[in-house]
Amino acid sequence: MAGISRKYRLLRRSQAMWVSRRVWQPRLVFWAGAISIGLISVLFALLADRAQALFHAMTGHDGGWRFYVPLVVTPLGFVGCAWLAHSFFPGSQGSGIPQAIAARHLRDEDDRSRLLSLRLVVGKIALTIVGLACGASIGREGPTVQVGASVMLQAARWGGMAQARGLILAGSAAGIAAAFNTPLAGIVFAIEEMGRAYEARTNGLVLTAVILAGLASLGLLGNYTYFGVAKDTVAFATDWPLVLACGVIGGGVGALFSLLALRVMRRIRRWNALQPLPRTLMVAAICGLAVAVIGVASGGLTFGTGYAQARGAIEGTPLPAFFFVEKFAAGLLSMVSGIPGGLFAPSLAVGAGLGSTLGLVLGAATGTAALLGMAGYFAGVVQAPMTAFVIILEMTGNHDNVIALMCAAMLGYGTARLISNEPLYHALSRVFIAEAIRRRRAEAEPPRS
Repeated sequence: MAGISRKYRLLRRSQAMWVSRRVWQPRLVFWAGAISIGLISVLFALLADRAQALFHAMTGHDGGWRFYVPLVVTPLGFVGCAWLAHSFFPGSQGSGIPQAIAARHLRDEDDRSRLLSLRLVVGKIALTIVGLACGASIGREGPTVQVGASVMLQAARWGGMAQARGLILAGSAAGIAAAFNTPLAGIVFAIEEMGRAYEARTNGLVLTAVILAGLASLGLLGNYTYFGVAKDTVAFATDWPLVLACGVIGGGVGALFSLLALRVMRRIRRWNALQPLPRTLMVAAICGLAVAVIGVASGGLTFGTGYAQARGAIEGTPLPAFFFVEKFAAGLLSMVSGIPGGLFAPSLAVGAGLGSTLGLVLGAATGTAALLGMAGYFAGVVQAPMTAFVIILEMTGNHDNVIALMCAAMLGYGTARLISNEPLYHALSRVFIAEAIRRRRAEAEPPRS
């Protein structure tokens, strides 16, 4: 009888826990946060597409005077975005991935709130859309990571959840998954890029967030592949020189982008220190004008995310031989300008352009070359080879190329490590961590008499 009574008490206690508000409230808030990330990501994607369509409608395609409108609109747009980011949304500049990485390392809630908050969600989305409407060579995928991490961190506050680091990781993964409709890439990104010291106990959080955000995205947009379905298949018997070239050259060019971006941004930060706002706006104006000049010189191909150009290359339409150089420059200038915006989509466009050019040189199919170029270059930029090949595999829907993409990504990563051993996002995240430390020390110092 004693044993039966004990089992009955345990059953009653278990039932009480399952119906307890303390147990269910955090879970419901977490689930709502993950679904919200999916819905916000879809809305962000639709608004970004509208912004690019507005820019193309504004500049025209007939070669008339409207074709030169970017020479005025783009620098003004850059200045406006930089001013709003500096004055009203500090912490929204750039990709957003470094902010999410930095927030995982910060312990203080106020420091995290400066990098991840609902205020920054609004600013990040709005300013990225404005940047695209002005022709900036930026993407929405990196910003979606900061948005996802911000939403999930706010859900943690409302739900009384203590696992802030794990929830930031889950929100970031959900953002990538919903932005590209690539759930596997979201999980791999969380493991490889966001959490270099990944904790197994966050598995459930990451998987649940990715599933719920993905379901919300699928409910609105349906199942799709970001770049359509790639039909070309790599034949190692004849295409191995192409795999080697795209991996090694792509990784080298990607590492060069990362190296230049870090060095230029460090110099700009030092130069801006004396007069932060005026010099920030001056840099934005110069970069915006340079992006406009490159865009006009390229016939408008380098404006925006580069999605159309990359998709065309994957489908077999060769890009101009020097498109990758022009897009490389436009993406670099947009990144160092200080305006909000990511580099995922522009990097994939550069990689597709590089691959297209190498394909023409080696006599290979453009679609195959574009895929391999994307893998090599993207792995070189972010130094995250698993994320590179998984995200490209999911975005193109052709699993026959998995080994070739893995080879190109690993070659790109290995080449990049020889040139620069400093991963781009993690190097940038240390800037935000250092700023938080300096702010804490300044607050701790006694006032001078």
